[in-house]
Amino acid sequence: MVVLTTTAVPDHLRGALSRWMIEVTPGTFVGTLSAKVRDELWNAASAVVGDGAAVLIHPDNTEQGFTLRTAGQRRRRPIDFDGLTLVAMSPLEPQEPDTTTPERIWPDGW
Repeated sequence: MVVLTTTAVPDHLRGALSRWMIEVTPGTFVGTLSAKVRDELWNAASAVVGDGAAVLIHPDNTEQGFTLRTAGQRRRRPIDFDGLTLVAMSPLEPQEPDTTTPERIWPDGW
């Protein structure tokens, strides 16, 4: 089984995906595909994702039993950790220095 989720992608991509898979909820496509069809659909999806995002999960001969692919800008990004795919969260905004520490609030000599 292959699962492909999309966020903010062009309508024509959703139409193309729905020819091969069923859209069980908006932006979530599920189907049983050959590796060739799966790879062609992924190539098409990742090429037109634009400002949106796409995630593909499919069975594979790994310790976890699946492979995860992503395209587009997402807060969550897959990382390889000794052969396991883990998901790292990126911060929403760049971290600024903490200005609430006493050294920053009180001027020198107080």
